[in-house]
Amino acid sequence: MILRSLLFVPADSEKKLAKAASVPADALILDLEDSVAPENRARAQGLVLEFLGQPHAQQIWVRLPYKADLSPVARARPAGFVLPKIEEHDALYAQDAMVGLVERESGFAEDGIKFLPIVSESPEAVLSLDTYRTPSLSRLAALTWGAEDLAAAVGATANREPSGEFTFVYQVVRTFALMAAKSAGVLAIETLQADFRDLAGLDRAARRAHRDGFDGMLAIHPDQVAVINAAFTPSADEIAQATRVVAAFASGAAVAGLDGKMLDAPHLKQAQRILERAKGPA
Repeated sequence: MILRSLLFVPADSEKKLAKAASVPADALILDLEDSVAPENRARAQGLVLEFLGQPHAQQIWVRLPYKADLSPVARARPAGFVLPKIEEHDALYAQDAMVGLVERESGFAEDGIKFLPIVSESPEAVLSLDTYRTPSLSRLAALTWGAEDLAAAVGATANREPSGEFTFVYQVVRTFALMAAKSAGVLAIETLQADFRDLAGLDRAARRAHRDGFDGMLAIHPDQVAVINAAFTPSADEIAQATRVVAAFASGAAVAGLDGKMLDAPHLKQAQRILERAKGPA
């Protein structure tokens, strides 16, 4: 699975839903949680079900409030659910059972509807990041993290420096969220940049995330999507070099030489990853 860009869309706005359908994001996250007032959620869920009944170029994910009943939306067969307020891996089992029952009753493929939990919205969640280890739920497709809810939970006055960089506390959380995802063998999705007008800053953040090993990034505005897609798409030079590295191992040898440098298995793995990402989303 390739998920470079995942765009949050308030599910109670017919205008924003219609616009999002034409945005080149790899995935849309139809949001029924923070961006929708509680009194509007019933109507918004109806719009979500209607949206899921239409064909779309993007994967369609849905974020529901913590401990909400996933069954009605699961019957409409989204690509997956973004799950907020998850404090440890085992907290996913109840939702897994709920969605699994819908899959069996509806004749859907087992574990076809995936999960993407947000794993850092409380101190307890941060201290439980080590629970996301292989083996993990087969429904688990990715992990992402967030700094805003955590800052509120710990009473921080800010989570970024004036330069826009995360403060040390949140750099640590980001690092461990990345390691948790890789330990679980799933995609690591970088958190959002709230200042959607700062596209230059977004480009720096997205390229830094790609450099550090994240597989994609959250977006909150359509204008952010193209920047994120570009940052997480290998360049022509990267593809050419990766092709040369893979060719150097064509004999099946465990090591190879290229341009006067010795290459081994990690170099091959990285080159193969670049070529896989170059294919774009499935």
